[in-house]
Amino acid sequence: MHSTDELSDAIRQLYRIIDTLETDFSEHNRRFTLDGHLLGSIGEVYVAERYNIKLFISSFKGHDGITKDGSERLVQIKVTQSRARKKAIGLSSEPKWLLVLQVNDEGEFIEIYNGPGDIVWNLVKDKQKPSNGQYQVALSRLLELNESVADDDRI
Repeated sequence: MHSTDELSDAIRQLYRIIDTLETDFSEHNRRFTLDGHLLGSIGEVYVAERYNIKLFISSFKGHDGITKDGSERLVQIKVTQSRARKKAIGLSSEPKWLLVLQVNDEGEFIEIYNGPGDIVWNLVKDKQKPSNGQYQVALSRLLELNESVADDDRI
Protein backbone atom coordinates (compact mmCIF):
# COMPACT_ATOMS: atom_id res chain seq x y z
CA MET A 1 0.00 0.00 0.00
CA HIS A 2 1.31 3.43 -0.91
CA SER A 3 1.16 6.65 1.01
CA THR A 4 -1.23 9.37 -0.10
CA ASP A 5 1.66 11.75 0.66
CA GLU A 6 3.60 10.10 -2.18
CA LEU A 7 0.70 10.79 -4.53
CA SER A 8 0.54 14.44 -3.42
CA ASP A 9 4.28 14.78 -4.03
CA ALA A 10 3.91 13.38 -7.56
CA ILE A 11 1.09 15.86 -8.26
CA ARG A 12 3.25 18.76 -7.01
CA GLN A 13 5.92 17.62 -9.48
CA LEU A 14 3.36 17.54 -12.31
CA TYR A 15 2.22 21.08 -11.50
CA ARG A 16 5.84 22.30 -11.41
CA ILE A 17 6.35 20.76 -14.87
CA ILE A 18 3.17 22.43 -16.13
CA ASP A 19 4.33 25.80 -14.77
CA THR A 20 7.70 25.36 -16.50
CA LEU A 21 6.06 24.45 -19.82
CA GLU A 22 3.70 27.44 -19.67
CA THR A 23 6.56 29.81 -18.85
CA ASP A 24 9.09 28.41 -21.32
CA PHE A 25 6.62 28.24 -24.20
CA SER A 26 4.39 31.21 -23.40
CA GLU A 27 4.90 32.69 -26.89
CA HIS A 28 2.68 29.91 -28.25
CA ASN A 29 -0.24 30.99 -26.08
CA ARG A 30 -1.12 27.44 -24.97
CA ARG A 31 -2.24 26.07 -21.61
CA PHE A 32 -0.78 22.83 -20.35
CA THR A 33 -3.36 21.18 -18.12
CA LEU A 34 -3.80 17.84 -16.45
CA ASP A 35 -6.41 16.25 -18.65
CA GLY A 36 -9.57 14.83 -17.16
CA HIS A 37 -8.61 11.19 -17.60
CA LEU A 38 -5.25 11.59 -15.90
CA LEU A 39 -6.70 13.66 -13.08
CA GLY A 40 -9.61 11.23 -12.68
CA SER A 41 -7.29 8.23 -12.44
CA ILE A 42 -5.07 10.02 -9.93
CA GLY A 43 -8.14 10.89 -7.86
CA GLU A 44 -9.54 7.38 -7.98
CA VAL A 45 -6.23 5.92 -6.79
CA TYR A 46 -6.11 8.49 -3.99
CA VAL A 47 -9.65 7.58 -2.92
CA ALA A 48 -8.86 3.86 -3.05
CA GLU A 49 -5.89 4.39 -0.73
CA ARG A 50 -7.42 7.02 1.58
CA TYR A 51 -11.00 5.77 1.90
CA ASN A 52 -10.42 2.00 1.57
CA ILE A 53 -12.32 1.62 -1.70
CA LYS A 54 -12.00 -1.30 -4.12
CA LEU A 55 -12.01 0.23 -7.59
CA PHE A 56 -13.93 -1.31 -10.46
CA ILE A 57 -12.42 -1.57 -13.94
CA SER A 58 -12.01 1.78 -15.68
CA SER A 59 -15.17 3.20 -17.29
CA PHE A 60 -17.46 0.96 -15.21
CA LYS A 61 -20.97 2.34 -15.66
CA GLY A 62 -22.36 4.51 -12.86
CA HIS A 63 -19.86 3.90 -10.05
CA ASP A 64 -16.10 3.76 -9.66
CA GLY A 65 -15.79 1.44 -6.70
CA ILE A 66 -17.19 -0.12 -3.57
CA THR A 67 -16.29 0.34 0.09
CA LYS A 68 -14.28 -2.46 1.68
CA ASP A 69 -15.46 -1.77 5.24
CA GLY A 70 -18.34 -4.23 5.09
CA SER A 71 -20.99 -1.64 4.19
CA GLU A 72 -20.44 -2.30 0.47
CA ARG A 73 -21.47 1.19 -0.57
CA LEU A 74 -21.22 1.89 -4.30
CA VAL A 75 -19.20 5.08 -4.78
CA GLN A 76 -18.89 7.49 -7.67
CA ILE A 77 -15.69 9.53 -7.52
CA LYS A 78 -15.35 12.99 -9.05
CA VAL A 79 -12.10 14.94 -9.01
CA THR A 80 -11.43 18.45 -10.20
CA GLN A 81 -8.48 20.77 -9.92
CA SER A 82 -8.28 24.22 -8.39
CA ARG A 83 -6.94 25.49 -11.73
CA ALA A 84 -10.10 24.41 -13.58
CA ARG A 85 -12.03 27.24 -15.22
CA LYS A 86 -15.37 25.65 -14.49
CA LYS A 87 -15.92 25.18 -10.76
CA ALA A 88 -18.42 22.34 -11.12
CA ILE A 89 -18.69 18.60 -11.58
CA GLY A 90 -20.87 16.75 -14.06
CA LEU A 91 -23.30 13.94 -13.25
CA SER A 92 -25.06 11.80 -15.84
CA SER A 93 -26.88 9.49 -13.42
CA GLU A 94 -27.72 9.16 -9.74
CA PRO A 95 -24.87 7.69 -7.71
CA LYS A 96 -25.52 5.69 -4.53
CA TRP A 97 -22.69 7.55 -2.77
CA LEU A 98 -20.70 10.46 -4.13
CA LEU A 99 -17.21 11.56 -3.23
CA VAL A 100 -16.04 14.84 -4.78
CA LEU A 101 -12.46 16.02 -4.29
CA GLN A 102 -10.50 19.00 -5.51
CA VAL A 103 -6.73 18.91 -6.03
CA ASN A 104 -4.82 22.10 -5.29
CA ASP A 105 -1.45 23.17 -6.71
CA GLU A 106 0.32 21.58 -3.74
CA GLY A 107 -1.07 18.18 -4.70
CA GLU A 108 -3.36 18.14 -1.68
CA PHE A 109 -6.87 16.72 -1.93
CA ILE A 110 -9.70 18.77 -0.48
CA GLU A 111 -12.95 16.97 0.25
CA ILE A 112 -15.80 18.93 -1.33
CA TYR A 113 -18.62 16.43 -0.85
CA ASN A 114 -18.81 13.04 0.83
CA GLY A 115 -22.25 11.54 1.20
CA PRO A 116 -25.36 10.03 -0.35
CA GLY A 117 -25.70 10.63 -4.07
CA ASP A 118 -29.43 11.23 -3.99
CA ILE A 119 -28.96 14.51 -2.11
CA VAL A 120 -26.94 15.89 -5.04
CA TRP A 121 -29.01 14.17 -7.74
CA ASN A 122 -32.18 15.80 -6.40
CA LEU A 123 -30.70 19.19 -7.33
CA VAL A 124 -30.57 18.33 -11.03
CA LYS A 125 -32.89 15.42 -11.80
CA ASP A 126 -35.88 17.57 -12.78
CA LYS A 127 -33.91 19.86 -15.06
CA GLN A 128 -33.81 19.38 -18.82
CA LYS A 129 -31.00 16.99 -19.67
CA PRO A 130 -28.04 18.88 -21.18
CA SER A 131 -26.97 17.97 -24.70
CA ASN A 132 -23.77 16.38 -23.37
CA GLY A 133 -25.76 14.32 -20.84
CA GLN A 134 -23.91 15.83 -17.88
CA TYR A 135 -25.81 17.86 -15.30
CA GLN A 136 -23.51 20.45 -13.75
CA VAL A 137 -23.34 20.95 -9.97
CA ALA A 138 -21.31 23.86 -8.60
CA LEU A 139 -18.57 23.03 -6.12
CA SER A 140 -19.83 25.84 -3.88
CA ARG A 141 -23.24 24.13 -3.67
CA LEU A 142 -21.59 20.78 -2.93
CA LEU A 143 -19.62 22.36 -0.08
CA GLU A 144 -22.89 23.67 1.38
CA LEU A 145 -24.55 20.26 1.09
CA ASN A 146 -21.51 18.56 2.62
CA GLU A 147 -22.02 20.48 5.86
CA SER A 148 -25.34 18.73 6.48
CA VAL A 149 -24.19 15.16 5.80
CA ALA A 150 -24.25 13.03 8.95
CA ASP A 151 -21.02 11.22 9.85
CA ASP A 152 -22.72 7.83 9.37
CA ASP A 153 -23.58 8.81 5.78
CA ARG A 154 -19.96 9.52 4.84
CA ILE A 155 -17.52 7.12 3.21
